[in-house]
Amino acid sequence: MRKLITVFALVMINVFFLACNGSNAAKKINKENLDKAVTRDADIKKGTASISFDTKMYDFGTVKEGEIVEKTFKITNSGKTDLVITNAQSTCGCTIPVWPKAPIKPGETGDVKVKFNTSGKPNRQRKSITLTTNTESGREVLTIQGSVTPKAKK
Repeated sequence: MRKLITVFALVMINVFFLACNGSNAAKKINKENLDKAVTRDADIKKGTASISFDTKMYDFGTVKEGEIVEKTFKITNSGKTDLVITNAQSTCGCTIPVWPKAPIKPGETGDVKVKFNTSGKPNRQRKSITLTTNTESGREVLTIQGSVTPKAKK
């Protein structure tokens, strides 16, 4: 019985060494993928992008119905990696945002321009513009508000 156990153990040891010796894992690594992973990991260690605003709220006061209110929000990339705004969406079609499509480098600034058409929007108004970004929260909200004096009824 001991002889049988010894033979079985020797066979298993040979199988183990032959299996490990037959494949060289280092040869299977794609150098290009490894370089991409190193670059990606370095970017991740920098942290997420961070955004700062001159203001997140704009009160346009009182305007007459039919006027177009315009506001340019100044944004600054206060992070250590490129800031990317992938979308800007308002709460209604009367408010049109225009945002920088190119990445904003750390320390650089950009403009988010907002136009609000007051036609058909009398009385108190409050419109939000949601920016989809690569910041930690993933979204930032800007707001414009004010009063619209209705047109005189004829």
